[in-house]
Amino acid sequence: MRARRTPFVLGGLALAGLVGYLLVTGMRDAMLYYLTPAELMARVERDAGFYGMGVKVGGRVAPGSVRYDPVTLRLAFDLVDIERGQPRIPVRYEGPLPDTFGDGRDVVVEGRLDRDGVFRARTVLTKCGSRYEAYTAEGR
Repeated sequence: MRARRTPFVLGGLALAGLVGYLLVTGMRDAMLYYLTPAELMARVERDAGFYGMGVKVGGRVAPGSVRYDPVTLRLAFDLVDIERGQPRIPVRYEGPLPDTFGDGRDVVVEGRLDRDGVFRARTVLTKCGSRYEAYTAEGR
């Protein structure tokens, strides 16, 4: 009787190990909420394959860099590291401006860094007090 159970026990242990591995690797990826501009630039310097990958980047809107056209809903601004103020990453986004968006505000942008050094955002989140307000190209 024991010989019959052995394959099932081994299969169950292998399955449990696989599920555990997937949980750990999935949690590790999910724990990284966003990169800073400095971390993003360090990653693309180490691995050029990082260009074009979807990422979230958190930083501060550089004062005097905001350009917004309310007719076309095109937004351009520079994102800088909150702690260091460097590097400057140009960000481009099309969509409505979040109400609290402006110079010197802390933001999180979601999108991709292209090889031309411009971050193409599809989502812009602005920090307002203790919460983030999300705007996407599709609306709220």
